[in-house]
Amino acid sequence: MNDKIIYFDNAATTQMKEEVLEEMLPFLKEKYGNASTIYSLGRESKKYIEEAREKIANSIFAKSKEIFFTGSGTESDNWAIKGIAYANKNKGNHIITTSIEHHAVLNTCQELEKNGFEVTYLPVNENGLITKEQVKNAIKPNTILISIMFANNEIGTIQPINEIGKIARENKIFFHTDAVQAMGNIPINVNEMSIDLLSMSAHKFYGPKGIGALYIRTGIKISSFIQGGAQERGKRAGTENTANIVGFGKAIELATLNIEQNNKKLLDLRDRTIEEITKKIPFIKLNGDRQKRLPGNVNISFEFIEGESILLMLDMKGIAASSGSACTSGSLDPSHVLLEIGLPHEIAHGSLRITFGNNNTHEEVDYLMDVLPDIVAKLREMSPLYENVKKEKRYV
Repeated sequence: MNDKIIYFDNAATTQMKEEVLEEMLPFLKEKYGNASTIYSLGRESKKYIEEAREKIANSIFAKSKEIFFTGSGTESDNWAIKGIAYANKNKGNHIITTSIEHHAVLNTCQELEKNGFEVTYLPVNENGLITKEQVKNAIKPNTILISIMFANNEIGTIQPINEIGKIARENKIFFHTDAVQAMGNIPINVNEMSIDLLSMSAHKFYGPKGIGALYIRTGIKISSFIQGGAQERGKRAGTENTANIVGFGKAIELATLNIEQNNKKLLDLRDRTIEEITKKIPFIKLNGDRQKRLPGNVNISFEFIEGESILLMLDMKGIAASSGSACTSGSLDPSHVLLEIGLPHEIAHGSLRITFGNNNTHEEVDYLMDVLPDIVAKLREMSPLYENVKKEKRYV
């Protein structure tokens, strides 16, 4: 099985679907017109951009004019938070978020704190969840924005977005959610969920990299993010990336169409993997809520070993996985998410994140379970901490 790469890191990025690539290719070659020009070549690009915008809007029950294209999910998060903060600072300067957000949110909030804004970082429980009561109790007279991620990129925990949205709406506070991991995996209705701003990124659901979008509810006062030309109705300047936008539209169309079927497959793979690891390997901890989690997410900590060592040995066996967010893979620090759910440093360092996609199979899980127990056992044999456990006869 190890003559090819088995890819278990779909939370980091996904393989572009063939149908998406085929949709994009004409706009990389013969349909190359600038969408902001008035001649026919440009008007054709504009037409397809608007068709993609409509597909994205339909996927979350929004209006086409409420979708604005960006360069990434990170840019969408930055724009949503800074745009609301600066455009509404006359109403207040307080923002509510959580301690386990993606760094695109956390670092943006920290930047705003340097510029006179106040931020409340809600702590999470051992499963990575917050409660509606926490959100209610954090609201102040000067609160202008609540920004809480839909589903966590590391441990897969899904927050109570419906309840949070209602609280925000009742208190006339803007509600933004980073839905980068949720889009294409969870049905989203921005109206029923009272969402005012929503960040997304195409490469998380089999689309191209380098293209994101921000949903902004009609009537919301938000600052422009990039100054320049009049693209994106004057809100985000820069020549439109037509090919990637078209790919985005096709990718979300396919993801939305097959969401129930795909989720059933992912749930089967996820639950089987959790059960097999729990059965075959002692001294482990499943991170994140067992039920309220993304269908394709498995995050497990293995005591007495380093996650990086597991990844290297899995790679030697032809398996690509991760120990957390790809955006922090260069850091030697343990995951902030795992620390926030209460794991000590030494256990947080021993985490493995497996995230399934449409192309994964039960045969690949079979192979993972053939090699993973041996890898963990070999690494533990080199651990003095595990040696002490064996002496104490705590192992089975």
